Amino acid sequence: MEKINIKLDNLNKVFPDEFNQEQIAKAKTLFLKKLAEESHKFYEGKIQTVPKAPVLGFNWFNVWYTPGVSKVSTNIRDNNESSYELSNRGNFVAVVSDSTRVLGDGDCTPPGGLGVMEGKAFLMKYLGGIDAVALCVDSKNEKGENDPEKIIQFVKMAQHSFGAVNLEDISQPNCYRVLDVLREECDIPVWHDDAQGTACVTLAGLINALKLVNKKISDVKMVLYGSGAANTTIARLIIADGSDPKKMILFDTKGSLHNGRNDIKADKRFYRKWELCEKTNPNRVATMEEAMKGADVLISVSTPGPNTIKPEWIKLMGNKPIVFACANPVPEIYPYAAKEAGAYVVATGRGDFPNQVNNSIGFPGILKGALLVRAKKITDNMAIAAAHSLAGFAEKRGINTENIVPNMQEAGVFPEEAADVAMQAIKDGVARINMSREEAYDKAKKDISYARDMTTSLVESGFIKQPPQKMLEDSLNWAISQVKK
Repeated sequence: MEKINIKLDNLNKVFPDEFNQEQIAKAKTLFLKKLAEESHKFYEGKIQTVPKAPVLGFNWFNVWYTPGVSKVSTNIRDNNESSYELSNRGNFVAVVSDSTRVLGDGDCTPPGGLGVMEGKAFLMKYLGGIDAVALCVDSKNEKGENDPEKIIQFVKMAQHSFGAVNLEDISQPNCYRVLDVLREECDIPVWHDDAQGTACVTLAGLINALKLVNKKISDVKMVLYGSGAANTTIARLIIADGSDPKKMILFDTKGSLHNGRNDIKADKRFYRKWELCEKTNPNRVATMEEAMKGADVLISVSTPGPNTIKPEWIKLMGNKPIVFACANPVPEIYPYAAKEAGAYVVATGRGDFPNQVNNSIGFPGILKGALLVRAKKITDNMAIAAAHSLAGFAEKRGINTENIVPNMQEAGVFPEEAADVAMQAIKDGVARINMSREEAYDKAKKDISYARDMTTSLVESGFIKQPPQKMLEDSLNWAISQVKK
């Protein structure tokens, strides 16, 4: 067997020739899961804390700690804003979760979310030049129920140590209240990446996909399959950017959303879903088959597939249909199957398929932009500005049906996105400090380059070890054996 490239490039070439496309897709998923398990064991996680100031002799401990640091404490006491200059607060993000909706695996218990939350911190550092820490909390009350008020109280208490908070993997409907309350009651930006991040990057992909099919966002008929935190926020952001809600139909596990869904109206916790019931699907279209007739766009953030979205549904769509199948870790329909059914542009949430519509190109730049100007919150306008920044960056370097959004390897996208978000924060009146776009871009680029160069240096010097080749090969062989069973 050909040895796998240590950078995991060209994964398709390492599987047996007799594997068909579905078997290759399944084997890749199993391989990446197994390799993730083994790699996390090998490195014991993927985040550590290192000093950013030197120790040039014994007395420097008296500068970084007592008695010298007393002056720092009293300065911040007298002017809390100085905490952004005298500590790492201005570039520090809390990644907060109760781990009740971890990827497609549901409630994983509080520590079960650490892999994802450390992953967020990892990407923030490498892609956005941001320091972050994973904080997985227990949100259960005395009745054993997950209580949004416990998360709200925790974040409000902890906010003074951070420049921003990234909420992650909090189940519906608690996620709505947690975000909406904290956005208004915290003095720092609170961002829910599952909802706002997914919506931002999906909008970016949609903007460019529509350019390729020469259609306007205000004219197209859209079907959204799944009505969780992600898709309801996607719908809200797309509408805010010009989509006609009367041409939009959403589905949840009980059917389509419309103003006759009294079950949603009666449960006040689902107020975000009810808002969409009132705005969308005025004709009360009831079935996916009826909804998909002539549809231009399908956006699915639902149950992991690969048979959640039926090929026969896609065959009902209009000219040059756009299909986003974004469930993780397995899309609701594999791209090859969607294209065989007639899809013109297909996107998923995975990086091993073309058109990865993934939060990873969104939140590092968005949070960096908010931090640069010490924003008090992240507005919907800032998220929309980020989406257009991402779409514009991709369009400038060229887009096609297999390449509609930037990817994580395109380091230049993140300072551009950060600068555009920072400028929108100033325009929206939520920034504490002003700066020019050039200043924001230069600062973001400098911090991102520093983080990447530091990581490279740690690898080259041996402080971060290379993953063993045998670990990769064993994981690959295991995945192949599972598919052959």
